[in-house]
Amino acid sequence: MAKILIVDDDASIGNMIKDILEFKDHEVTLSQKPLETRENIIDNDIDLVLLDKLISGVDGTEVCSALKKDEEVAQVPVIMMSALHNAAETCKEAGAVDFISKPFDMEMLLSRIDSVLKTKANTDS
Repeated sequence: MAKILIVDDDASIGNMIKDILEFKDHEVTLSQKPLETRENIIDNDIDLVLLDKLISGVDGTEVCSALKKDEEVAQVPVIMMSALHNAAETCKEAGAVDFISKPFDMEMLLSRIDSVLKTKANTDS
């Protein structure tokens, strides 16, 4: 079981992902406040962050970049999501381990999450 933080201002997407991840026995925290991502990671001992590229007027790549520069949370992988299909490169430059275009196929999302969590487990041990 992993602890996953979803940072997205679209409640329907966040809740849909949350329901499926909880069905897969993950513990999920939802947030619509990107500027509280660091605190959420620390407070909830998060293993993985799913971060929207543009949330509540905040550029998610800036949030991701700040996380990757912070020694306390830099090791937590971030998968960025966006309806902007050309955003993959900037998201990866910001430190995201993966990028998923919206709308996304749920099986693909779960596969990518599993892959990132397995990689994290291998590097943590």
